[in-house]
Amino acid sequence: MNIKTLLLDSDSKLIEYVVIPFLILVIAFILSKILRALLNRFVTGASSKLNVDPTKYNFLKNAVSFVIFTLAVVVIFQTIPALRAYGVTLFASAGILAAIVGFASQSAFSNIISGIFIVIFKPFRVGDLINIGETHAGTVEDITLRHTIIRNFENRRIVIPNSIISEQTITNSTLTDDKTCMFILMSISYDSDIDLAIKIMQEEAMAHPLHIDNRTQEEIDNNNPDVVVRLLSFGDSSVNLRASVWANHPSDGFAMKCDLHKSIKERFDREGIEIPFPHRTIVYKEKKES
Repeated sequence: MNIKTLLLDSDSKLIEYVVIPFLILVIAFILSKILRALLNRFVTGASSKLNVDPTKYNFLKNAVSFVIFTLAVVVIFQTIPALRAYGVTLFASAGILAAIVGFASQSAFSNIISGIFIVIFKPFRVGDLINIGETHAGTVEDITLRHTIIRNFENRRIVIPNSIISEQTITNSTLTDDKTCMFILMSISYDSDIDLAIKIMQEEAMAHPLHIDNRTQEEIDNNNPDVVVRLLSFGDSSVNLRASVWANHPSDGFAMKCDLHKSIKERFDREGIEIPFPHRTIVYKEKKES
């Protein structure tokens, strides 16, 4: 009876100390492989859309494995009564250390979480032309889990932490379509011929090599103008006109806009269209002689 009891006890301890922890580790290993494969597929797809190197996000797969095996160890410690007391002490100490490290690196974790959100939601990609709030504008050159690098129009690199980007309003000019509409604003005097000014703006815009015809087939059939010029408002000394001119890319649109300012001004001068400028009357007062 005692031998049988000892054998039963040894078998139960073998199951409790060896078999169950082994099964828990096997399950953790299989689950880690499945999640890593799913995460790898997601990161590869997201990286191709962001035009970034997917190896930059490998730590996410390692983090998944670390979390799963940590949970497995916790379950093992809770399953074995002899290790439960040691486990509580060990994980309590680890929790205090993690809290200290987490408090000391809040900014880093915030940037990483924001970088993960960029990978998930893809608000911009490498090569996109974006405006971040009212401060920075340029082309996205690189995206990491900590920061995003913007090349501005002066060819300078701006390194912006992802946590700051996530709090700003982002204007993406090339997210779905590179074509852009540029507004050409011109003011003419009240004495000038409005119809002639509109005609000049349309002709100069359509003659520019970077201009494109963005009309739909229906608009073409209805003989809608290629370049639409509208009278926006009446100023104190001017009639304000705006032409909507399309280009294939924002950089082309900017160059076209600058060229059209020059060519339209020159045509206005030749055609007698006046661009008003402010006039000031200065009155000098002389001191009365005593």
